[in-house]
Amino acid sequence: MAEAPKAQADWTEATTAYWQALVPLEAWTAPLQPPYRHGLPVVIARRHVLVLPIRRLPLQAGQTAQALASLIANQASMDVVDSLAREMGALAAALQPSFVVGLPTLGMAFAPGVARALGHTRWVPMGYSRKFWYTEELSTMVRSITTPGQGKAIYLDPNQLPLVQGQRVVIVDDVVSSAQTLASVWDLLQHLGADVAGAVVAMRQGERWRRHLGAERSAHVLGVFDTPQLELHEDGWWPTST
Repeated sequence: MAEAPKAQADWTEATTAYWQALVPLEAWTAPLQPPYRHGLPVVIARRHVLVLPIRRLPLQAGQTAQALASLIANQASMDVVDSLAREMGALAAALQPSFVVGLPTLGMAFAPGVARALGHTRWVPMGYSRKFWYTEELSTMVRSITTPGQGKAIYLDPNQLPLVQGQRVVIVDDVVSSAQTLASVWDLLQHLGADVAGAVVAMRQGERWRRHLGAERSAHVLGVFDTPQLELHEDGWWPTST
């Protein structure tokens, strides 16, 4: 009887212990290159390594298993969030914004730290919850790769409008992946009279966001680190060109 083929390893695991510490680069002894198994290490500011869990994407019929490195800021340690926010603030300084606009939900974990690093005393939040005094004119529909569905509205409080109208602003979010949310908010802020200098994120994920935003806007999207989309092989996860 022929021997049954070996099952391909999944190479993913629970994310509970991830995003909790930055390891000094000089103390890091594991490989930084693929194949990746369970986690993908990224170098932060040439000083530290942060290991990100690998999260499988929903499998399409006939498709090789795909995955992305994951960052969930509100599950990360405060030290990790503060460190990433400082790095994001240093990047944002080159854009010389007058105000930081933080996107819900996870961009709000970083926006206060980015504003503080810039020497600002406040930042401008956007939100998914529609308060009774909000108006549809100050909203736009957004979609995310991690929250499938028909999308939802994101709002700017009318009382915050003077902080963006005629002002140079930078958009802060946790991750840019498909850029659908970022593009919609960018359009809205420009429509409202803001001078959008660009966007700053912790992680730039894959390459699809560049195609969605176009070359001009993409050049002004700054990230602390980049991660590829991944494809499952027998020995682990390898980057794809997607």
